[in-house]
Amino acid sequence: MASSLTCTGVIWALVSLLSAAASCVGFFMPYWLLGSQMDKAVSFGTFRRCSYPVRDEERQATVMLEQCGRYASFQGIPSVEWRICTVITGVGCGLLLLVGLTALMGCCISELISRSIGRAAGGIQFLGGLLIGSGCALYPLGWDSEEVRQTCNNSSDQFELGSCQIGWAYYCTGAGAASAMLLCTWLACFAGKKQKQYPY
Repeated sequence: MASSLTCTGVIWALVSLLSAAASCVGFFMPYWLLGSQMDKAVSFGTFRRCSYPVRDEERQATVMLEQCGRYASFQGIPSVEWRICTVITGVGCGLLLLVGLTALMGCCISELISRSIGRAAGGIQFLGGLLIGSGCALYPLGWDSEEVRQTCNNSSDQFELGSCQIGWAYYCTGAGAASAMLLCTWLACFAGKKQKQYPY
């Protein structure tokens, strides 16, 4: 099986796939922000939430439903900033995944990735990492929404956590974006083999 990648290119393909996986898993998981409400653990992502209050008609009381799910609609996401964060982080994850899978195919298919294609892929990874990083930077702007304030003892505000804390999924997403922007973009410059020059 012929490869279109150099030895550095094989490392690039592996790191690209790992960066994309870390960003995508972190983006999908609802553990970006951790807090509690009604003595139950509550967590938020950009478009998902775990544990939410519902009205129990039998007991005529509000109870916490301890399960994870996404918001019923895009407009149901608690803040405009989180909606923007969802879109740009999702696009960034899609770009990283596209390049990661293409790099993986470059390990198996000859003449798929040339030097110029590798550099273009590195540019796409830089853009994807930049979008994800921007999404991570926007996320704290939504901490002043009513849902988050209820979870953080009414003490949270933009860039102020109150009694809440940042969860592992936020760090995972950011780490994937940082490795894509810094490491993968640099490795991509040396990933492809020089194309053969044919005389005809």
